Parts: sequence; structure tokens; C-alpha cells
Amino acid sequence: MNKLSKFSRELSNYTEIEPEIHLSPATGYRARAEFGFSKNSYTMVEDDKKIYMEKSSIPHPSIQQLMPNLLSKIYNSEPMQKKLFQINFRTSGKKVLATLIYHKPLQEDWILAAKDIEASIKNLSVIGRSKKQKVLIREENLEVICNYDNSSFKIIQNDLVFFQPNFYLYSLMISFIAKQLEDPKDLLELYCGCGGFTLPLASKFKKIFATENNRHSIRLLKESIKLNNLSNIETARLSDNETASALANERLFRRLENVDMQSYEFSHILVDPPRAGLSAETINLSKQFKNMIYISCNPETFLRDIVKLDRKIESIGIFDQFTNTQHLEVVALLK
Repeated sequence: MNKLSKFSRELSNYTEIEPEIHLSPATGYRARAEFGFSKNSYTMVEDDKKIYMEKSSIPHPSIQQLMPNLLSKIYNSEPMQKKLFQINFRTSGKKVLATLIYHKPLQEDWILAAKDIEASIKNLSVIGRSKKQKVLIREENLEVICNYDNSSFKIIQNDLVFFQPNFYLYSLMISFIAKQLEDPKDLLELYCGCGGFTLPLASKFKKIFATENNRHSIRLLKESIKLNNLSNIETARLSDNETASALANERLFRRLENVDMQSYEFSHILVDPPRAGLSAETINLSKQFKNMIYISCNPETFLRDIVKLDRKIESIGIFDQFTNTQHLEVVALLK
């Protein structure tokens, strides 16, 4: 039984609603990709076996195109290949960020070699990392232009923050959420990241209060808000439990001293938690809201939380973001 059939069968124990299923292309779909490095090759593990390659068909074409050239440059440079064990890519669709991770401190010879590589490979930025060290050669931020329905927006991201890995399904996820909204007023968003859902949903709600615990994500979200000339989004660096405490007036936060929480008329709460799912505090907080949008990267914890939330599933979509793996993304509107 494949993963879609398996989850659909498990879901039937909780609702009679048939899920919308959205499939990804089999190749060229990953906007983020991580590879090991060994024997002057990129490596991946499949079925407990290490595979060596010069190029992969999984990443976005902009990453695929430069993979062999970058590998060749690394092979011909002793400072670049010595103690290198991992190479992470992410793309804006045009510009590519390559993060090279080492088991050694990076010295001046590495910096000079990295500068030569950047100069010789178009649309590539290189970052070097080792223990307690980060070396930035030129530019670490990517500006991603996202389109859905008849609108577009720009999101700034880098290798320090989470961003949706599948451009094709990302726009479909936004459209799925937008079409489910009934009488939207204000939105409370937890785990907002760098604004992957905050920014496109700004046109659907009167105001959005978005919270996230990662300071890098909040900083980039603020930059993206300015870039898109949006005035109806407020942000705060708060964890899920801190947000719950703030809204319950259990604790005062200096980070909220300029935020008038009483001015909000929340009609929806949106949560996009890590694989561990929702905390007890967040579940209790969510019960104050009539409508809940739950985005989950772990169907098992999603089903566990559905029971704890004691809510009805109004609509649900399954997004196969990682073709040929066991992972699924779930988006649900709960009442």
C-alpha cells in the first residue's frame, strides 16, 4: 500500500471528507536539496545504501545545471575539497545558494578558492560552514518570486530559515487555503517562519499577527513585509507557548509593548508546527478560535492532534511534496 492510500485509509477513521490529493512532478521539484560529499562525488542514501553521483534529477533545474561544474571546481581545489562532508543547495528559481560544510576551520586559501568559484559559475553564491564558523563570500539571501492565482509576492530567505521545498506544490497549498476561507477577519499565525503563508494570505485577512521563535526568520519576514509594501502584518519573536501565555494575559513581553492585541478580531488561527506536532498549550489556545488552519509535515502527529483538538475536519488536502519518499504534507481547515 502506497503512502497516499495508507494515510487516506487512516484518515477515514476521523472524517468522511475525501481529501484533495496533489501530486508533485517526479523530477526537478526540490528547491532545497542536501547531499553528502565523498570520493569527489555527491552522495545520497537510498535503501541503506550510499549512492555516488555527479548530478541528481531531484533538485530544481537551476541547481541541477550547476552541480557538475561545482563538483569539478571542488575536485580541482585542495582547500575546497579537504574535510568537506556535506553540500546543501537552495534556489530562488534562478539564483542558487550552495552551503559547503566542513570538518575543519576555513582559512584564507578557502576564501580565495570560493571567490574564484563564485566568479566562474553564474548565479551561484557560496557559503562555508564549520564548527562555530560561517564564511560568507558575497550574498546569503535569496529573493523568491512566488505566484498563485493572479497575484505574486516576494519572499526573502536564506540557509538559516525554513522555506517550502517544493515550488510547484507551494502555490497549490496557498490556493487551497485561500479558497477555504469564510468570512475572514484577522489571523493569528504560529510558526510563521520567514512568511511563506503570512505574505500571500495578507490580502485575504484584514490584519495578521504572526509569531515565530527563530530570530533569523522574523528578521527576514520583516524585510519581506517592507519589500511587498504590506501594512497589515505585525510580527513578534515568540514561541508557541509564549504566544499562548501572552494571549491569556499570563505574562507580559517587552516584545509586545508596541502591539495592541485588543485591536485584533481573530477569526482564524493558522499553525504550521514541526514534526512533533502541537504542544498542549497551543492546543488549548486554539480552542478560542472558531476556525483553524492546520499545516502538518507529519500525518501521524496531525491525526493525534485532531483527537486532542476535538474539532471537525471541514476540508483537507494531501500534498506529496517529496516524491519517492514516505513523507506527506497535510493542509486542513478545522471547525
